[in-house]
Amino acid sequence: MPRIIYLLLPFLFIGSIYPSAGQVAPVYTSENLVVQKVADHVYQHISYLQTQSFGKVECNGMVVVNKKEALVFDTPSNSKATQELIKWVQDQLHCRIRAIVPTHFHDDCLGGLDEFHKQQVPSYASQRTIEQAKANNLPVPQHGFDTKQELKVGSKKVVVEYFGEGHTRDNVVAYFPAEKVLFGGCLIKETGATKGYLGDANTNEWSATVTRLKQKYSEIKLVIPGHGKPGSTELLDYTIGLFKAE
Repeated sequence: MPRIIYLLLPFLFIGSIYPSAGQVAPVYTSENLVVQKVADHVYQHISYLQTQSFGKVECNGMVVVNKKEALVFDTPSNSKATQELIKWVQDQLHCRIRAIVPTHFHDDCLGGLDEFHKQQVPSYASQRTIEQAKANNLPVPQHGFDTKQELKVGSKKVVVEYFGEGHTRDNVVAYFPAEKVLFGGCLIKETGATKGYLGDANTNEWSATVTRLKQKYSEIKLVIPGHGKPGSTELLDYTIGLFKAE
């Protein structure tokens, strides 16, 4: 067997378990929303945000399902896409949405929050996110936590945790231990990404924040960033390096 095949085998094996976004056929697609399955009980939702600086941007979120229940992390970027996601989870997965969790206060995380509230879905967020939402006259999550919140979905749990400042002062991540999947939100960059929008960022702390995250959850198998393609822990390493002080 050629040497290059031996070199590629570990990556092929990992990819067969946790395929990247580019290798997964969507299970739902429209002009507003794309949903793709990235692990047995995990879906990635993708909506679109029109920005002045970066044009039309793809924005990721996560749905975790178990025993006819679902948790959603980050709303789609607008009401229309959010309505579609809620309907898809209810009609196609036949799941009751137990909670919505915005991972920070920007539109790509809570732009559709009111749609979940209309459906009587409770919302959870960092107290820092709630403060920022109120200060910026944005939809306000209903239930706050300080540094950590565990949420149940069926018989499984998802841990939402604050590790420090980075993309924003309030950014949290969500970890699904059963499948070792991390939704990093905008704290985590896809491999090859630029630094992106820094208007609310703490670039001095960003690397240290992600380093703490990596040290605590060293067993992570799949990472979903706020924008771009999922991957393994190389996304954490890339983000740490991108913001490391020279």
